[in-house]
Amino acid sequence: MHDLAPLTPLGGTTPRTDRIGALVIREVTDRALASVTCRRGQEAAFVDAATGLFGFAPPAPGRWAERGDWSLIWTGPDQWFAEAPFESHEEIARIIKDGFGASASVTEQTDGWVRFDIEGATVIELLERLCPLPTRRMETGAATRSLVEHMGCLVICRSAGARFSLIAPRSFAGSLHHALMAAAHSIA
Repeated sequence: MHDLAPLTPLGGTTPRTDRIGALVIREVTDRALASVTCRRGQEAAFVDAATGLFGFAPPAPGRWAERGDWSLIWTGPDQWFAEAPFESHEEIARIIKDGFGASASVTEQTDGWVRFDIEGATVIELLERLCPLPTRRMETGAATRSLVEHMGCLVICRSAGARFSLIAPRSFAGSLHHALMAAAHSIA
């Protein structure tokens, strides 16, 4: 019998938190993640199912929304990432599939991605060094795909000018963390 222990995307047994100057960079591992895609011809049923399960309609392109345990992040045409606490939603894909039935295609994504939350007084300066988005003008609720350094990421504005999340493929965890740390040290 194997005695396996889970590791974070950065390879630790607990999520990493770094404080550099006015910035906090936090590896987030307590969220379950699934992709949810509306099936062709099922738009009305999809919106009804989303409203019933999440308590809100799917956000428009370039947006994210949350209520209670759930958040939905727009990722592309008729596609979203659904997030919820891992502790209570470990089987997030099954929960969503049960709620949507035939109106959606759902895929478990939790271990395929890394999320870093970054916050602090100089978060905009950090992001301006790393990605081409106008983060200074991003409002709370904005979510879009962009490059951060050379890596494709989702950039989510959790609180305008103060707190952002970056979600990238798990294989980029070390590279993304290194880029964040280097930029943070350059402005500390």
